[in-house]
Amino acid sequence: MFYDRAVIFVKGGDGGNGCVAMRREKYVPEGGPCGGDGGRGGNIIFRADEGLRTLVDFRYKRHYKAARGRHGEGKNRHGASGDDLTVRVPVGTVISDQDTGELIADLVKDGHEVIVARGGRGGRGNAHFATPNNKAPRLAEKGEPGEERGLKLELKLLADVGLVGFPNAGKSTLISRVSAARPKIANYPFTTLAPNLGVVRLEDGRSFVMADIPGLIEGAHAGVGLGQEFLRHVERTRLLIHVVDTAGSEGRDPLEDFLVTNRELSFYNPVTGKKPQVIAANKMDLEGAAEKLEQLKKVLAKDYEIFPVSAVTGDGLKDLVYRVVTLLEQIPPELPAVDEYDVPVMHRAEPRFTVTRHERMFSVSGKEIERHVAMTDMENDEAVERLQRIVKRMGIEDALEDAGIKEGDTVKIGKWEFEYVE
Repeated sequence: MFYDRAVIFVKGGDGGNGCVAMRREKYVPEGGPCGGDGGRGGNIIFRADEGLRTLVDFRYKRHYKAARGRHGEGKNRHGASGDDLTVRVPVGTVISDQDTGELIADLVKDGHEVIVARGGRGGRGNAHFATPNNKAPRLAEKGEPGEERGLKLELKLLADVGLVGFPNAGKSTLISRVSAARPKIANYPFTTLAPNLGVVRLEDGRSFVMADIPGLIEGAHAGVGLGQEFLRHVERTRLLIHVVDTAGSEGRDPLEDFLVTNRELSFYNPVTGKKPQVIAANKMDLEGAAEKLEQLKKVLAKDYEIFPVSAVTGDGLKDLVYRVVTLLEQIPPELPAVDEYDVPVMHRAEPRFTVTRHERMFSVSGKEIERHVAMTDMENDEAVERLQRIVKRMGIEDALEDAGIKEGDTVKIGKWEFEYVE
């Protein structure tokens, strides 16, 4: 089965904890603190690999977690960083955040990489907290938790040309005649249940990639038939070959089929509906095709190039592919929605924290304060006192009082809950 969608969960490695240690060497009086820092947690990296064709691997493994950093040690020995976890995905994979829908990256070149979950930084050892007033601090930071998020993966095939049309119009037969692709071919609707890729090579050395998209019927944009399952694969193509059953061998009108398919493309995505098209008037070897070809030309010839072909006998296919490769030379390749190497960095002015009240529960959110709380050792009195100073210095205490907090109310920051004491 062809898998072109997946939902997975990723988590960067946690940072290693900082160390609390004191020098105890002989002849070193009042040696002072020497706790080393924890190592950085590993990142989770997605890399595009042209050797992969589907997202089937993510059907069997949905959770990915990078290695955490090593803890710091005495004598100022810092912990080693955790190894990054590199996950291979097919070229053409679109990665977005499952919760927000934010587009993270569109990996369209072999070897392109994107960090989807960063590892947490290592906690600082007690050597960092020595001051003239506290020469032997007994506190160290815990490692920062790694980023965690749900991801939605969508594969959009990378092809120069897409074959579109009603089921049984002859798309699979056509791609099998002009390329080395060998799709399943049979005389019943929806024989093709997955997109097929083929490379068309011409005698003059030019070539292009062609995709056979499963047949579209009326209502496809809303999920009728195979509908939206494969319409996304048309988005990548630069040119469409619209294959019609000119003979009307199943009692359908070829002109009506053409108009219905184009409407579905436009309903799904207006940009897709405006892509350049040529018409492959197929099944010209059957009785009645010549008369219906003339009807097509009367209505469509002024807007589209029409090529009478027979995918079964091969007649007309050479003229079609040579014209297609010439048109492709005039159509520039489309840029991806998000390229990891070209994304501008957007700096948004965000508040340092926000306070939200739910009766006697006050939630404080903000990356900075949540990081401080996560990296504080709550069983260490010195560390807790330091956190209290940070809360006061950031203005959170004043903001809670302005929000109407009373003694005994609950304050939630990240995963921790505290009882407010004046």
